Amino acid sequence: MSATVKKNRAARRLLALAAGVATVSAIAVMPAGAHGRGDDHAHGKSSGHGRPADKTVDVQLLSFNDLHGNLEPPTGSSGTVSETQADGTVKSVTAGGVEYLASSLRTARKGHPYSVTAAGGDMVGASPLLSGLFHDEPTIEALNGLDLDVTTVGNHEFDEGIDELTRLQNGGCHPVDGCYEKGKKFQGADFPYLSANVTSEKTGKPALKPYWVWKKNGVKIGFIGVTLEGTPNIVTANGVKGLKFHDEIETVNKYAKELDRQGVKSIVALIHEGGAPASGAYNYDCDSPGAGAGVSGPIVDIAKGISPKVDALVTGHTHTAYVCTIPDPAGKPRMVTSAASFGKLYTDTTLTYDRRTDDIVRTSVKSANHVVTRDQAKASDMTALIARWNALAAPIAGRPQGFISADINGRGSTALEKPLGDLIADAQLEGLSPAGQGGAQVAFMNPGGIRADLVYAGASGEGDGVVTYGESFTVQPFTNMMNVVDLSGANLIATLQQQVSGLNEASPKILQVSEGLTYTLDLTKTGAARVPASSIELNGEAIDPAKTYRVAMNEFLAGGGDGFPALALGTNKLVGPSDLDVFNAYLAAHSTASAPLAPPVTDRITIVQ
Repeated sequence: MSATVKKNRAARRLLALAAGVATVSAIAVMPAGAHGRGDDHAHGKSSGHGRPADKTVDVQLLSFNDLHGNLEPPTGSSGTVSETQADGTVKSVTAGGVEYLASSLRTARKGHPYSVTAAGGDMVGASPLLSGLFHDEPTIEALNGLDLDVTTVGNHEFDEGIDELTRLQNGGCHPVDGCYEKGKKFQGADFPYLSANVTSEKTGKPALKPYWVWKKNGVKIGFIGVTLEGTPNIVTANGVKGLKFHDEIETVNKYAKELDRQGVKSIVALIHEGGAPASGAYNYDCDSPGAGAGVSGPIVDIAKGISPKVDALVTGHTHTAYVCTIPDPAGKPRMVTSAASFGKLYTDTTLTYDRRTDDIVRTSVKSANHVVTRDQAKASDMTALIARWNALAAPIAGRPQGFISADINGRGSTALEKPLGDLIADAQLEGLSPAGQGGAQVAFMNPGGIRADLVYAGASGEGDGVVTYGESFTVQPFTNMMNVVDLSGANLIATLQQQVSGLNEASPKILQVSEGLTYTLDLTKTGAARVPASSIELNGEAIDPAKTYRVAMNEFLAGGGDGFPALALGTNKLVGPSDLDVFNAYLAAHSTASAPLAPPVTDRITIVQ
């Protein structure tokens, strides 16, 4: 990001914290147990089966993905999972929260002297205020306390660039905001971040470690980490500056050969790319229709192309839950897993290690997803960690920003046009429409940037419809600067058609649009034809391809992010306030305790299917 943007974001954080940091003393958090990082990774557990003389050893692989800094239990639909019951009905179960995740993992490890914990990326980034306000240092501390052994890098780990990711790995206070607690320096991650397919443009070498080997009593399991090759399309240009992203299959196969030459025959790939299961229930039997038939999406082809030397794949990115077998290039079934998101699930996989071959007995691999329920005891060290960081965030987190009369769903909405998406786009249009503020006539919001719902009950369950700064930050955590540009009518039409064509044809990204812009989305057609140019109108008038329009959007979209190259063709750019500031200003201007905001009517996109 530019020095100006860094300075602006830092100033916002520092102003928010200035009143509170000086008065808050550090609360010591004791580790939950031994956290060795040498040749013995027993996590402080007693030894039992799996003696060196045994021919096979059952290694427990615990995994999760896409935590996104959700230390406190996520609210609304973001904090539930769907569970299929014995009678075929589906039940919604509340889940998540790092206090419960810690308890779940610690309970799961009992009786398993050979246990390793891995993650599939996006541990940080797009985080709620409790973590995001402090550049995700709280989440790294929590992951250390969870005894995470290794993780791959997700696309969101690049939100603030490779230098910041390196700081999270190695420690040290933030270069702009500094240290958050007097006399306390951030120590960094106890676990390695793996990034095999991300290299430096200058050196050609991996930006971080490409692989890592877990060892215990002669048992060796290698972990190779890769992120999705398309990361530059979904992260700001500044976030991936100086980096190259390479093919996932080629990279994993390259390092699988290298590990094999080193005598490491048991290999797990941590891949920040995923798929879509046929059912939304976490306990869906993915293999019931046949091997691999229960999941679709990019991970299927990736799994089919990765060398048979790799014994299991831990995946992520799509925030879905699945435990599937997908055939490797030799036609043999191989376990591929994902544990939804936000710490609501964890996966428990049994890898049977053969000491004679040093390889995994693939036919013995078993795996299942488990709910991180909230009816279990909280981990006290995580409770203390959350309390400590909440005290630092308190000066800003609880400030009221506005009022709502009911839940306004964003991330949790399955509709293509989301109520919260309309609200955010309207806020951006209003904030950037004055002549001196950009003169915007229309605003676009990317759906992936809406990270939560606005919940009437609130994060603390107060149930009064108050939207706090912490809650609005959780919805809009990127602090992207708003841009207003000149865009031709032809490029505006192209933008709406690029939602369902080009990079987005296989997986459409439906922009949320401001009031006044209407069009038809015809899902019976294919490609760009799904958005007929003749259906696009602004305030009742057809878009003129030759006319120039002022369009507001966040800096990510203005750079062509999310597969919208037409938006990068904008000219005469004006940089405005942050998306969060614009959103909060709109809430303040349009709601009071006696006249709260109601969920918008979603009638801007006419869907034909």
